[in-house]
Amino acid sequence: RFLLPGDLAGSPVLTFAPLPKPAMTPRNSLWREMERRFEAYKSRVVRPFFRDHFAKIDRQIVLMDVLGAIHQGPRAVEDLRRTMAEVLGNFRPGRNSWLTGLFGGRRVERILFAATKADHLHHEQHPALTAITAALLAEAKSRADFSGARTEALSLASLRATVEEMVSRDGETLPAVRGTLLSTGKPAVMYPGLLPTDPARLLSPAREGAEGWLDADYNLMGFAPARLSLKPGEGPPHIRLDRAVQFLIGDRL
Repeated sequence: RFLLPGDLAGSPVLTFAPLPKPAMTPRNSLWREMERRFEAYKSRVVRPFFRDHFAKIDRQIVLMDVLGAIHQGPRAVEDLRRTMAEVLGNFRPGRNSWLTGLFGGRRVERILFAATKADHLHHEQHPALTAITAALLAEAKSRADFSGARTEALSLASLRATVEEMVSRDGETLPAVRGTLLSTGKPAVMYPGLLPTDPARLLSPAREGAEGWLDADYNLMGFAPARLSLKPGEGPPHIRLDRAVQFLIGDRL
């Protein structure tokens, strides 16, 4: 909305920025003004969008940059968890009936939560990424009324930009990926770090406000899509895009 403000061009509701919270926040402070404008943005722009948008659909996919948040640290992971809780609060999950359209629009019957950039990980780590994604949503799902709605967490890449390979480092064989760097156009091999099989090892320090990961270091590179040479009838390389489509609309095909 900031890039295409439309009828809100020049409005104070779109002129705010995040600021660190100071010790004192009087009513006339800049921090308070930014807070007021952000709350106005949520009430005048975000909530009406969710209300009007979700009233017309019954299937939804939510894309989550879980790897990016992990790379940025515990605070980013906690921010993602809180953001998803707010987003889920705007859903109207449940089964639809012929009466649903008469009383407030359709309900979302299926919601897929997809962790993107799965091609930045060796497939051995995809289950851990999916488990972390599901754990990020657990509290929000328990607070919302999801009776009658099907939900699923999945790790995917709509366009695969890497290939997998095993690399040796300090006498240890590690699962890595190789691709072309988006920034330089040069080939590079990346081992992003080992994701824990127990999501609590990431979510607990994130909730506690930790500054960084104590026992791990997670890396992330930006890879450019590979050049494609597809045969007739072939689609671009992906990771579990077919499973996403099957979950969302497979019952209607």
